[in-house]
Amino acid sequence: MEKTISIEDIQNFEGKYPKQLWHLSLVEMWERFCFYGMRGVLAFFMVEQLGLSDQKSNLQYGAIQAFVYAFTFIGGIFADKILGFRKSLFWGGALMIIGNLILAFSPHDLFYVGITLSIIGTGFFKPNVSSMVGELYHEKDNRRDAGYGLFYAGINVGGLLGGAMCIYLGKYYNWHLCFLSAAVVMMIGLGTFVMTKKHLGPIGNSPLLHLKRSKQKTAEIAVYIGSILCIPLIYIMVKNTAFTDYFMYTIGIIALVYFLYETFKIKDKKAQYKLLAAFVFIFCYFIFMAISEQSGGSLSLFAKDNLDHKILFFNIDPNVVNNSVNSFFVIVFSPIVGILWLGLYKRKIEPNTVVKFGIGFLLLAVSFYVFYATRFFANVQGISSLNVFTLAYLLLTLGELCLGPIGMSIITKLSPKKMFGMMMGLWFLSSAFGQLAAGKLGAEMSSIDNASLPTKLMAYTEGYKALALYSLIAGLALIIFSQLVKKLMQEVR
Repeated sequence: MEKTISIEDIQNFEGKYPKQLWHLSLVEMWERFCFYGMRGVLAFFMVEQLGLSDQKSNLQYGAIQAFVYAFTFIGGIFADKILGFRKSLFWGGALMIIGNLILAFSPHDLFYVGITLSIIGTGFFKPNVSSMVGELYHEKDNRRDAGYGLFYAGINVGGLLGGAMCIYLGKYYNWHLCFLSAAVVMMIGLGTFVMTKKHLGPIGNSPLLHLKRSKQKTAEIAVYIGSILCIPLIYIMVKNTAFTDYFMYTIGIIALVYFLYETFKIKDKKAQYKLLAAFVFIFCYFIFMAISEQSGGSLSLFAKDNLDHKILFFNIDPNVVNNSVNSFFVIVFSPIVGILWLGLYKRKIEPNTVVKFGIGFLLLAVSFYVFYATRFFANVQGISSLNVFTLAYLLLTLGELCLGPIGMSIITKLSPKKMFGMMMGLWFLSSAFGQLAAGKLGAEMSSIDNASLPTKLMAYTEGYKALALYSLIAGLALIIFSQLVKKLMQEVR
């Protein structure tokens, strides 16, 4: 069965979406449940259960998230060169399940052990699904953007459910259940992939199929053993955030040198320009993540201490809102933004990708000005309005929708096929640096120990005002220099 489906059969699909896209979106949806569920509880758990200060918790959060994304860069390279997307995905999923089961068994004593396994597992799992989505389309197929749009909305269903459910179980029931739920949904995700992979034809197979079976096996086993040997090393670095910094700066320099080496190895000047354009988008994504990724760190702690429980006419936990409202808005507004771009395209006034990135930053700036404005709605106890906080998230999500889905798509369009995995890895690595920077920015805002709630409110909102200014500058710069980047992109739009 598997052999009869060719890549041409898959890419010559009728209608708007290939059926394989639905399968892959479902797999990624369950992984996102696990990922966003964990992300939403990290800072909260470290402060409430492990007794860390807000500042230490922010730094720790940034370090953990940075490792998660840095490992996607490494995982992407191993998937490209040795394992293939399928085996890499399966190995990563298995490690994530074990990590979450360890956390469910003993969340307080084995917290860093479980997190370490989850980090390595996510690294092997995460870049592969999006890379396989790219391969479902011909290079010139203009339905690819719509495909990534659907994929992006689908995975946010997982983010919505995981973000709300994990923090709710941990806060109101117990932390064992919180982490167990993440393990169970990951099992469902992996099971879905095993059952549907036969429809992928040759997509995601090992790149070493031309070698002897024994050589192929040896290379694969070496990757598995190597990733297990990394466990103590990552455990030490995650516990000590100073080590994380050294690791990240080292991997950043290595990744940059490797990217330049691969780029200059290509003889085609046009292909080189396209890769440089891709790098501009990747760098912009880093800045965007550093600012927007306050959600798991400082905004999570802000929601814990400084917000009331009222949204419109409902009573709801502010941490549940903080963890899931972004995904909810993505699901609601993602098709609307897609229709808007389509309408502008038909009238020949659709902004190019660079300008869309710029608009994303301007919306991000407005959202952080609204986060700052929560100080004007606070009572004397330092408790502010959850409604205003949610409005800021709506603006942040609209900014993200100008950038996130088209970002992934544009990277695959600008990269030669044999560099897909590495470029996706670089995209996620820029996220890793964004997460690290987000943790440091959050820690700066919460540098006062044992502060009163009004003092915390003032410190955090002052920080959000500074982030709004950075976003504004980045957005204007992108729009001003958009023509220059457009030239680098050649024929890609």
